[in-house]
Amino acid sequence: MPSNTPKFGPGEKTSGIGPASYRVLLDFLPDPVFVLDMQYRLTYVNPAFVKTFGWQFEEIAGRQIPFIPENLKAETRAGSRRLLREKVIHGIHTQRLTKEGRLLDVVLDCALFYEEADQTPSGQVVILRDVTRERRTARSNQALFRIAMALPRYRRLDELLEFIIKEVQDLIGARGASVILLDERRREFFIRVASFDDRAAGKKMREIRFPADQGVAGQVLKTGKPLIVPDTSQSPYFFRQVDRQVGYRTLNMLDVPIQTQSRTIGVLCAVNKKQGAFDDADMQLLATVGSMVALPLENARINDALKRSYEELKSVNRAKGRVIHHLSHELKTPVAVLAASLNLLARKLPASGIRGWQRTIERSQRNLKRLLDMQYEIEDILHQRRFETYRMLSVLLDSCSDVIEALAAEQLQSEDATAAIRRRIDELFGPTEAVCHDIRLARFTRRRIDGLRPYFAHRRLSLKVETTSDAVVRIPEDVLAKVIDGLVRNAVENTPDGARIEVRVQDRRNGPLLEVRDCGVGIQKEDRRLIFENYFPSQDLSQYATRKPYDFNAGGKGFDLLRMKIFSERYHFTIDLRSRRCKFLRVADDRCPGDTAACRHLKEPGDCLETGGTSVQVQFRSAASTDSRLREVCTLEESL
Repeated sequence: MPSNTPKFGPGEKTSGIGPASYRVLLDFLPDPVFVLDMQYRLTYVNPAFVKTFGWQFEEIAGRQIPFIPENLKAETRAGSRRLLREKVIHGIHTQRLTKEGRLLDVVLDCALFYEEADQTPSGQVVILRDVTRERRTARSNQALFRIAMALPRYRRLDELLEFIIKEVQDLIGARGASVILLDERRREFFIRVASFDDRAAGKKMREIRFPADQGVAGQVLKTGKPLIVPDTSQSPYFFRQVDRQVGYRTLNMLDVPIQTQSRTIGVLCAVNKKQGAFDDADMQLLATVGSMVALPLENARINDALKRSYEELKSVNRAKGRVIHHLSHELKTPVAVLAASLNLLARKLPASGIRGWQRTIERSQRNLKRLLDMQYEIEDILHQRRFETYRMLSVLLDSCSDVIEALAAEQLQSEDATAAIRRRIDELFGPTEAVCHDIRLARFTRRRIDGLRPYFAHRRLSLKVETTSDAVVRIPEDVLAKVIDGLVRNAVENTPDGARIEVRVQDRRNGPLLEVRDCGVGIQKEDRRLIFENYFPSQDLSQYATRKPYDFNAGGKGFDLLRMKIFSERYHFTIDLRSRRCKFLRVADDRCPGDTAACRHLKEPGDCLETGGTSVQVQFRSAASTDSRLREVCTLEESL
């Protein structure tokens, strides 16, 4: 301080405060203070200045303080001219360097001071307030807010990561930043996204792979902790091979792990700090960003895996569909030939004198019919019937009708062979239309069940039909018939003799409801979820026998319910299944004897009605409320 007592304005008194008092006051201030003469030579610094900037007074006394950044020198000279005009200046935001080269954000207040009786300024006093941490915190919070807002905005992960690392690069003041991910299968790092001032280097970085146990990233992966490398030439972890491949020179770097709850999936890396060295504040900021990108990265990894699995599944499903369709198509012709051959054999065998052939022929015909029924069900499921065989046979028949009729007349003494053959071709290979009609559900159900009763007349079952609805549904008759037939047949084949089956048609708020309920063996809990979803029989295949349809445990093919599910999606009705396994069939190997009178668990045969059973409810929409989508389906079916 000058030995004279200064005053901070022309002619202003000092109120008796002497030089020693000024020094005590300035030494006490927590903010850096320095005093210059009018030639900008240093005459005083307080302890706070020494602590903040690092220079001792003796090092720089009598000369200019070397802490003005090169890019701010012109701005500083302009500020000095302004001070001469205005005498006092407050709140100038600028930057200054420390002795170690760190760049600090400061707010500067300065004033000219005068000697007691002099109107000419003797020097200037400057107070600086270090706001580096405050401004850095504010910038970090703003950057983190922008990143958080960007997370749902970017659909593509790479675009999001590019946005994030550019934010990090600008905020930390790094010349490059990258997201390094771990390829767990190959145990390699690969750089997913990179942003560098040197764009060519950044582009090459994305092509780099290196071992997961190498480099600073490898050490971070191993320890799970951030790592600052102030000088790569002195670091035992630095992997120089990456710089060689890219043609880049990394001087210093900061790596932080990208971690989920269970593992480290990669590393967030910043290189070549523009001003000074990476510090703890940089590390904390980068670690925060790393935790923010971990979840999107993990979600993207899972999403990619799901997409790959989905595409593989679609491919397998297409192949499966083609195989099933091909087998279904190829099955029909040999089965039809075998059926015709058996019919011919059945006509000729009576004259042969062979005994006992009827049961063999009957069994063969029954099983051939099962195969043919299965083929029709597969066609309904696939909903892609082919008519090439039908067209080909029809054309051949048209071309050869005269020859066939002549041969038939000669060999079979029948002039109607061509018509019979054509009817058979139509029956086996001809297209079937699924035309929607308005059908009274209750009446149709009763009529259909009456037609089915002869098929299970040999069974001792009570089948009760209750109808309290007169509602109309719009659906193809063939489809509705298959739904009713399938539900009744499944109920009959899973209900032991002596038990009961109930069929109800009643009104519900959304439309008529068809319910088929049996008091049979029921379905095991773990099988209920799958029953509508796949080719999935409801009982153990080992328990199936080759019996007639509608026999107990007749050995259903498992297609009925799947076909109904597909019909429900096509014609907009819903199917709900509820089942309770018979309490006496505790494990899969337990078998029902098929007759309540033969069950050793029952005190009375009627007790079987309460032990288990299955209820299938089909909820239709009334024809009046049929929406446009169903009408479009029906129209399409009719046009086809």
